[in-house]
Amino acid sequence: MNKRLFKRIYKNKTSLCGLLLVTLFALIALLAPVLAPTQNAHNPYQLPQASYQIEPQAPSTQHWFGTTEQQYDLYYGVVWGTRLAFKIGISVTLFAFLIGLCVGGTASYFGGKVDETLMRLTDIVFAVPSLVLAMVIAAMLGPDIKNMMIALTAVAWPSYARLVRGDILSVKQRDYVTAARTLGAGGGRIFWRHIVPNAIYPSVVVASLDIGYVVLTAASLSFLGLGAQPGTADWGQLIAMARNWVLGTPGHPLAYWYTVVAPGGAIFLFVLGWNLLGDAFRDILDPRQG
Repeated sequence: MNKRLFKRIYKNKTSLCGLLLVTLFALIALLAPVLAPTQNAHNPYQLPQASYQIEPQAPSTQHWFGTTEQQYDLYYGVVWGTRLAFKIGISVTLFAFLIGLCVGGTASYFGGKVDETLMRLTDIVFAVPSLVLAMVIAAMLGPDIKNMMIALTAVAWPSYARLVRGDILSVKQRDYVTAARTLGAGGGRIFWRHIVPNAIYPSVVVASLDIGYVVLTAASLSFLGLGAQPGTADWGQLIAMARNWVLGTPGHPLAYWYTVVAPGGAIFLFVLGWNLLGDAFRDILDPRQG
């Protein structure tokens, strides 16, 4: 990465905005123990509960973002939910990328029956809508963050497998690969030294965009009761606890606006930041960009 490429980020306002948003959330996640000291050393993602009162309480000096039903602190949930969002988004995307790289790389390199078998397996997963399949897997495994991450990884890898396969098939025909083979380089060396490094740029760009999408899907599963357990500092769980208060009260439709705005705004800005940053990663990592 040279200075000229980094300058593109700073000159492009949307990319810079994405970088600033992601950096802000990264700082919040890193400083979560300082910004919202935990009361449970064994499980810092457990939301502190002031009481069992059903009605949410408006923002105050004690609860900066207000509380959800049963008095779970929204500020604590948003701060520690940021760390959980990074954990889920990066972990799921990384494992899905690695699985896709192995499947797509093996299929494209060996070809023939191996390629046919692996790609038909990929097509089977693609045949079912990803959210529906993730819901089925999460329901079978049970509501838990780890199980939700497994479900998300299981539906995310096929897109990387297809993308990697296509790029490797293209790179295999390049002159430098032919030259390396002519000079006597082994198949493994050619694959990992010359083919893979020049074929994964589009997949890395897609991965940067998928981090936000993974967090959004995870929030959807938590909202449906298939992700984080009740009382967890998870943005989807916080919105789930606000569902009974979205319409407010008769004559005051926005009486409990804070129960939705705090976690919903966090999800919106987090996903937006990664989507905008994806363009910057494309400029940095894709050598085909001028």
